[in-house]
Amino acid sequence: MKILVACEESQAITKELRSLGHEAYSCDLLPCSGGHPEWHFNYDVFKVIEEKGGILQNGNIVNDGIDWELMIAHPPCTFLAVSGARWYYHPEDKGLPTSERRPHPRFPNRAKDREEAVDFFIKLCEAPINKIAVENPVGIISTRYRKPNQTVHPWMFGDEASKATCLWLKNLPMLEPTNIVGKGERVVLSSGKSLPKWYSDALTKAKSSAERRTLRSKTFKGMAQAMAKQWTK
Repeated sequence: MKILVACEESQAITKELRSLGHEAYSCDLLPCSGGHPEWHFNYDVFKVIEEKGGILQNGNIVNDGIDWELMIAHPPCTFLAVSGARWYYHPEDKGLPTSERRPHPRFPNRAKDREEAVDFFIKLCEAPINKIAVENPVGIISTRYRKPNQTVHPWMFGDEASKATCLWLKNLPMLEPTNIVGKGERVVLSSGKSLPKWYSDALTKAKSSAERRTLRSKTFKGMAQAMAKQWTK
């Protein structure tokens, strides 16, 4: 199959698809970190879809008019996930109706960024490709677009970790668990809240906000393998 993996600089799923013999390419505004620039479009995904190919990161050109049969997309979740909701409004306005709250002083453009993120997400879901899967954590897309077809975790596919991953599917089956294991360790914070250990480790390891986003968006190997195998049967 000819497959486009959108918003994936890690190439985690692209590698699994390639290992099965598919003509898969990753695409992201960031250069790939997966080690295969010959499989990576380093620019806007909608241009790659429209032009049915383009210039790869290594300079080679894919110009045979690719009719993409499947797209798996991982749009950025910074402005969509419920975990970031506290950054939309001024912390002093908690008791006010949302319509009367001021923007957060650190992120005054958060509402505009959210609207752009929602539009980008919906555009991916409605791209002119026959089979589409778009993933994101729990967030506002359920109310702004539609509810996901299913929600899965890495522990359903052999990795002992919890990470709620919502899937919006078009002409694709829901993923079937392949190896249910433990849900993974959790770390209790001083506030009393707990986080999955893999997530806590990512926050500790990251040296910048950009690196933190990359580590948080990690695709676990078991889930990547399940997507590659089950959606290309």
